[in-house]
Amino acid sequence: MAERSGPRMYFHTFGCKANQYDTERMRQEGEARLARTVESWAEADVCVLNTCTVTNAADASARRLIRRIRRENPEAKVVVAGCSAALKADAYRSMDEVSGVVEGHDPVAVAGAAVSALPRPVQIEVRAGLDRIHGEPIGGELLRRRRGMSRGWLKIQDGCDRKCSFCATRLARGASRSRSPDEIVAEARLLARTHPELVLTGIHIGHYGRDLEPRWTLSRLTARLLDAVAEVRFRLGSVEATEIDDLLLELLETSGGRVVPHLHMPLQSGADPVLRRMRRWHTREQYRDRVLEIAGRVHPLGLGADVITGFPGETDADHARTRALVEELPFTYLHVFPYSPRDGTAATELSDPVPERVAGERSRELRELAQAKGRAYRQGRVGADARVVVEVGGEQALTGDYLRVGVRGSPPDGAGGVVPGTLQGDGDHLYIAWPRV
Repeated sequence: MAERSGPRMYFHTFGCKANQYDTERMRQEGEARLARTVESWAEADVCVLNTCTVTNAADASARRLIRRIRRENPEAKVVVAGCSAALKADAYRSMDEVSGVVEGHDPVAVAGAAVSALPRPVQIEVRAGLDRIHGEPIGGELLRRRRGMSRGWLKIQDGCDRKCSFCATRLARGASRSRSPDEIVAEARLLARTHPELVLTGIHIGHYGRDLEPRWTLSRLTARLLDAVAEVRFRLGSVEATEIDDLLLELLETSGGRVVPHLHMPLQSGADPVLRRMRRWHTREQYRDRVLEIAGRVHPLGLGADVITGFPGETDADHARTRALVEELPFTYLHVFPYSPRDGTAATELSDPVPERVAGERSRELRELAQAKGRAYRQGRVGADARVVVEVGGEQALTGDYLRVGVRGSPPDGAGGVVPGTLQGDGDHLYIAWPRV
């Protein structure tokens, strides 16, 4: 088969799994117009950056990469898309290095901007035979594969209806919009051909189906996927503790690992006064009670959370309450960030800012605590059975409870995509050992 003669496109993703999914849709849309995806900006005609705006650091990282790309490949055209582009479009347009800006994640618009940025005419014919989704949050074809990866992202919704006072992602993504169950199942069947694990992702997946008629829920969708798409396992993306209903907990407990025993449940703070200023909708005890109930029924359990330190008004006592909750609950990892004020959010109007040095020290303290808890959890898993998905390259694998482990040797012949084995090593370095035949 002759190599395509279309433009060479490089894609770089900042941020969450929803952004990673969106990049794959951008890539697919570009390839549908006969573009070639390349692995390095040094060889690209067009570089597409899918940006994140969760922190000021994320915005700054995008700007640095734009400048680096143009220094190292002056002929490359740079197209900026994503959440940061949605909120800071004029700032990106003012950069000499930027050739095009898409205010959001629409893959058709990204492909059009990339073609428009090129200095010479190119073939932009769209291949036939790709199913269109009408009403899908970002539009376009069903995602057929996640390029070069053994785990596939399955986007079920976009946007968020909550109004957390610190969050700019909601401003960039808009209101919650759910894809129809039929469309999700169709895409899952395509992805299952090449991916033994599918991750249900979005911006607020716990609100899945609230805008559909008839109304759906995340748990009903998960149950349907289990019935409709065989021989793959499903992993939930970030989901609120208060939005894990009884059916979803039952599926985690009884599906035999097909809904993997791993939850990432944003906490943000373990102090009620801070949670109120953050405009979170759960209390410390509501979060605690649900986590303990889940942990009492699902074994093993990989458990992660997001925590923000140094939120305006956070006192030493508030931080101590957060630390105490982290110590009590069976977290296996945390994502901890010092508070970063975002333009347009309510939190920028709050008084009593916390010094950056203090917020940083609190972050470091919680990260060290989380690392110790994670190490102890991994040590406790030594000698236990696990089912893993071997990642591309064959040097690492991922357990259901979200432990990335080493791989020694080759999986047994005919083992399939999700492979059983035994965890060996220690709390710092785990690897999967295959059963002897």
